[in-house]
Amino acid sequence: MEQNKPQTEQEISQQAAVRRQKLADLCEAGHNPFEITKYAQDAYSADLKQEFADLPAEAETGKIVSLAGRMMSKRVMGKASFAHLRDQKGDIQIFVKRDLLGDEAYAAFKKLDIGDIIGVKGEVFRTKMGEISVRISELTLLSKSLLPLPEKFHGLTDREARYRQRYVDLIVNPEVKDTFVKRSLILKEIRAYLDEKGFLEVDTPILTPFEIGASARPFYTHHHTLNLDMVLRIETELYLKRLIVGGMDRVYEVGRIFRNEGMDPKHNPEFTTIELYQAFTDFHGMMDLVEEMYKRLALKVCGSLEITYQGKQIDMGHWERLTMVEAVKKYSGVDFNDWKTDEDAIAAAKEHHVELPEVPTKGAILAEFFDAFVEDKLIQPTFIYDYPVEISPLAKRKPNDPAFTERFEYFIDCTEYGNAFSELNDPIDQKARFERQVAERKAIEPDCKAQVDYDYVTALEYGLPPTGGLGFGVDRLVMLLTDSASIRDVLLFPTMKPIDQ
Repeated sequence: MEQNKPQTEQEISQQAAVRRQKLADLCEAGHNPFEITKYAQDAYSADLKQEFADLPAEAETGKIVSLAGRMMSKRVMGKASFAHLRDQKGDIQIFVKRDLLGDEAYAAFKKLDIGDIIGVKGEVFRTKMGEISVRISELTLLSKSLLPLPEKFHGLTDREARYRQRYVDLIVNPEVKDTFVKRSLILKEIRAYLDEKGFLEVDTPILTPFEIGASARPFYTHHHTLNLDMVLRIETELYLKRLIVGGMDRVYEVGRIFRNEGMDPKHNPEFTTIELYQAFTDFHGMMDLVEEMYKRLALKVCGSLEITYQGKQIDMGHWERLTMVEAVKKYSGVDFNDWKTDEDAIAAAKEHHVELPEVPTKGAILAEFFDAFVEDKLIQPTFIYDYPVEISPLAKRKPNDPAFTERFEYFIDCTEYGNAFSELNDPIDQKARFERQVAERKAIEPDCKAQVDYDYVTALEYGLPPTGGLGFGVDRLVMLLTDSASIRDVLLFPTMKPIDQ
């Protein structure tokens, strides 16, 4: 098991020195690989294996191909050698014979290192052992790998190294690429679905002129020409709803969002959301859209409505819909409708050992009951709707019950995946809520720079039609559909503390 021992820094530096000397020798002989600018690649490993899947052992094809990729193994056996080349689509064996390649080229091949990038030309055949291979007649070193690949680059002990050096992770653990291929497919399918529904993809500013009163903490930067402090956006909502005012009735944005907050397996300071807004519908229309879109994604990405996430079977074909009042009653036995006053709610919270919120109103206490009794039960896809107004400052009140709002969140495996409203379109109410929100922020953080977005209020004064809005995290969705435990597994380059800290 000698090969599984981690390499020491001394061993790595010795190997690096040998590789640099090989490069120097090549350059001196007039064969500097870094001067090569292109290579005519006309075939890929997986395609050849599929094309000749039925080829018998020791059979020839007569097909000459040019492949290019990284050499991942090398087995020298006198006058003939085997190696494996890894290209964009997988690995394929190459057979290198001195008689066919020539003495000088074969000697050069023997000096190649694992990790070198090569181009090869030869005939496809199947070996006696049954492996589709390419018998090489030409070989070109396209790029010299000056650092040795690690012997072992996976497992919990090296997880940090994998995130920091994703380029090495992708080389050594090719299955990692599958996650990011699926991520790209997920985004492609979401776009296709929304485009088919008549939504228009738009881009809104990442740099915004001031901090709004929301609770998320932003990142600040400075624009030198304007001599203006600016904020990296914490949402795309307000700009997108301005577009609904302007007559663009269905819009969405795949948006990079930045929040200067904590990090854990489900949170990264920069992440991707999709927010979409549709005029002339409400939050029930958004529920239908979520359910239809997630079913389509499960079928397209996972091939089934039954998916596995971290050992749990999730049925994406069935979505339960419960009001928050119904959910709390179902899982705690406590009925909100029995509370006539805030004091009744406080007494119920104390009886059930539920933490009291800062302002202990009935609605706020209902939300605490939800957190304590319900959220960790929601393994299967579930919509929770009709949220108390106390915890939904930007959602439209229910006309027949103004203590609640037309808002839902949806949960899978005890995790919230998205949030939707019947959007507030009353400019007078919106202005008052914004001003209260900023005042509350400044009461908690006197030095915060939050301001009311009065331009958005002006936009509402021109008239926002009844609108349904939805926001959901792309990264969590990719985690779900790729069975990934951490958000860092679905971000190519997650935020990391510098090693010297």
